[in-house]
Amino acid sequence: MNKQVISSVLSLILAASAQAETVFVTLEKDNALALIDPVEGELIKTVEIGQRPRGIVVSPDNKVLYIAVSDDNTVKMIDAETLKEIGTLPSSDDPETFALNPKGDRLYVSNEDDSMVTVIDIAKKKVIKQIKVGVEPEGITVSPDNRWVISASETTNMLHWIDAKTNEIVENTLVDARPRAVTFTADSKFAWATSEMGSTLTIVDANTKQILKRITFEIQGVAKDKVQPVGVVIDKESKLGYVALGPANRVAVVNAQTYEVEKYLLVGQRVWNLAFSPDQKRLYTTNGVSNDISIIDLDSQTVTKSVGVGNFPWGVAVKP
Repeated sequence: MNKQVISSVLSLILAASAQAETVFVTLEKDNALALIDPVEGELIKTVEIGQRPRGIVVSPDNKVLYIAVSDDNTVKMIDAETLKEIGTLPSSDDPETFALNPKGDRLYVSNEDDSMVTVIDIAKKKVIKQIKVGVEPEGITVSPDNRWVISASETTNMLHWIDAKTNEIVENTLVDARPRAVTFTADSKFAWATSEMGSTLTIVDANTKQILKRITFEIQGVAKDKVQPVGVVIDKESKLGYVALGPANRVAVVNAQTYEVEKYLLVGQRVWNLAFSPDQKRLYTTNGVSNDISIIDLDSQTVTKSVGVGNFPWGVAVKP
């Protein structure tokens, strides 16, 4: 077999592998779910999903999509292959964001209007507990070691540390104005929280619950009030974190060891949420005002494609 044939075969194998990946995006104003092929950079199709879909998560086994359908006051369970509804969960009123624990058996839902976090047993489709938190909870996450749930309350400006075993708040951390999203490093040692009105990212030690670092985002030529940090993700090796900066139309690249901002990547308008590809070679952003997603190649740290998806893309999740 000559070199040209070998090269062609390898290209086909790599392409087939990459094409197996699907990006799912919730379209808040279209009441729909978009499916994107990130290799071809094309919208595959959209399907109706319910009234005002926002938060979206894929189950650990990649078989189920959980989607917060805010105006239907429920979280829908969707078969990730057929896209058929297979169940609903009792989320209480106006669910927007939620977090799935590592085992995939508990869902923690932010109920912004009620200042509550609703804990759901997925198998039983039953509410286990409702936890009173600060005013307007939105961002929520579960640590990879399943020890902590953090709820970020936008108006109280706090991170509420909830013990995942007892479902009780054990500590609160005051952060900058209007915290919007929060996530953990892969080793569960640190939590990163964005503050939309503070234009900051706060790094918190999960052991002490104390703030280690505040990072202020400043972009030359962009007004400070346009720099509004929202979605945040950190790579599995804790080398780099990425922060969506809202109407600044940028994603900040943050060194997770030195906590220095390495660069800003220009994406679509009003960048909201972020998700990695399974191999963490790419990053996907939802851009609410330009109605598209941006695809970022993480090896080169460049934006390679923009894909139109529909009206007001909000949440994003990826299935291999």
